Amino acid sequence: MSRTTPRDVREVIREEPLMHRPILEAVAAGPMTVPQIAEAIGRPPREVLYWVMGMRRYGKLVTSADPDDDGYYTFTAVDGGVPS
Repeated sequence: MSRTTPRDVREVIREEPLMHRPILEAVAAGPMTVPQIAEAIGRPPREVLYWVMGMRRYGKLVTSADPDDDGYYTFTAVDGGVPS
């Protein structure tokens, strides 16, 4: 999915509930940064950042205490992650 123009933020945010499962499945293997999650689910990091921050806000993901060597925080699923 290559785009030259970023999508409207409202459109990206509207997709958040649909992206919970793919993101939780990606982090089930272990903590991941936003760029790693974006690569795993095949979506742009700019959009993944919105979804991850929403999931963090509502308690579905937690952030690592310290950033990695590149300055990125890692995210982990709360309570085992992927809903059945």
